[in-house]
Amino acid sequence: MEFREYWNIAIKRGWIILLVAVVAAVTALGVSKIMPEIYRASIQLSVNPARADWGLSQATKDLLRNYVLNITSHTMTQKAIDRAQLDMSTYDFLANLDVSADSSNMSITIQAESRDTEEARQMAQTLADVFVAERLQWNSEQDKRDRIEVTKVDNIDDAPLASPNRKFNTLAGAVFGAIIGVVIVFVLEWLQSDVVRSAADVEKMIGISVLAAIPISGQGRAEGRGGLAWPAWLNSGMALIFAIGLVIGAGLGALIMALL
Repeated sequence: MEFREYWNIAIKRGWIILLVAVVAAVTALGVSKIMPEIYRASIQLSVNPARADWGLSQATKDLLRNYVLNITSHTMTQKAIDRAQLDMSTYDFLANLDVSADSSNMSITIQAESRDTEEARQMAQTLADVFVAERLQWNSEQDKRDRIEVTKVDNIDDAPLASPNRKFNTLAGAVFGAIIGVVIVFVLEWLQSDVVRSAADVEKMIGISVLAAIPISGQGRAEGRGGLAWPAWLNSGMALIFAIGLVIGAGLGALIMALL
């Protein structure tokens, strides 16, 4: 197939791709607007040994995983709930909590999510405060040279919106819809690959120049009624395929965007 033929297909069928892309983008935006807003608060803890000793530094790195285990315990989260007076159980707290350790920079990151920005901030901030206070109590009973200090890098000022990302969802929906549109165009062209539409198609098929053509009587009747007629390629089968593809594309696009 020559480039000109691809160009002709793009001119003739391009509206299908654009339409499906727009429908998928609008659907993704609509789903994003009705999805509940989730806010995420994040705070970092710095873990530092009392002296620059290799053995103590290695011990500190090994303790990071134990610190994460303690932070994500029901006991620790219950203390945070009581201090912040949060209306939730420890199971709800832990379900919206993510704690990770990074041994490369000796830090622990606490992330809490909630539909309320202030609640998310209180969850992460209070949990960090409780753990730091507990480590201070432990250090007070140790020799200064053996202490492992845990401090907050910064306090939490706000909890930004984590999901849904409306701009990303809309863009992804448009791209996904465009792909579905290309598939629909490909199917339509494949189903009509053996259909002869013009004298040029006849010449290309049999390799002989066409000198004359017999006019189609149906076309004459259509012109007699005012020249309004369906395009030759738009029969009931093509319309059904296009409608099914449009619905499937929009539905899948909305589902994927809802999961992002």
